[in-house]
Amino acid sequence: MKQHAYGRDDGKGRKARVVFWNDPGQDVTGAISRSEKVAGTMEQLLGGEVYHYHSKIVMKDAHTGGMHVWHQDYGYWYSNGCLHPTMGTVFIAIDKAHTGNGCLKVLAKSQKMGRLDHTRIGDQAGVHGERLDEILKRHELNEMEMKPGDALFFHCNLLHTSEQNNSDDRRWAFLIAYNRADNNPYKKHHHSQYSPLGKVPNSAIMNCKPGASMTGKEFFSLDKNISMDALDPGFTEQMKK
Repeated sequence: MKQHAYGRDDGKGRKARVVFWNDPGQDVTGAISRSEKVAGTMEQLLGGEVYHYHSKIVMKDAHTGGMHVWHQDYGYWYSNGCLHPTMGTVFIAIDKAHTGNGCLKVLAKSQKMGRLDHTRIGDQAGVHGERLDEILKRHELNEMEMKPGDALFFHCNLLHTSEQNNSDDRRWAFLIAYNRADNNPYKKHHHSQYSPLGKVPNSAIMNCKPGASMTGKEFFSLDKNISMDALDPGFTEQMKK
């Protein structure tokens, strides 16, 4: 995983390190993303068949990990040709997440506002300014302190953020994004078009052998980001340089 990771400037002097892939693959991360307990739950929440949109590991190392600015996932995915916000993410803690090492923060019921305008902040897309100030006054802030293995399911329009990691504790997390099958993007982009997920029983997670092949996961880098290009034309060309 580490060899495919890259940093995203957080606009405050640090980089948020992350690794993305589009195909679930045959390793344990693929088994988790196809499992009934994860994918099946997301199908219930989104009201229909889902497919694997992408997965990522967010790597916030001690004293160096960057922040993720206030944003909605649909703030990115809207630009990728997804017409409806029938999408969601599962956030699974690998390490203990607490306020000191940059745990996830969410604004309760903020998804009900619909998609907000996003602008480029560092190498990220985010919401800021007067509107965000007012939103923060009116929506309850929840700091999602989690133990390893805890999972949070959330809608693609939920506003969320996480601070820099200034603690001695590493904070890694495994995130799986799903799209409802009938919301297949109308154009090709850097994430997945619809492909049947092929769900597996929960037992497949424990039965997955350590060291399973990582081939075929389709890792990608920041210089292929169509959604950032929509916010800042020429973004990917800048990254290539």
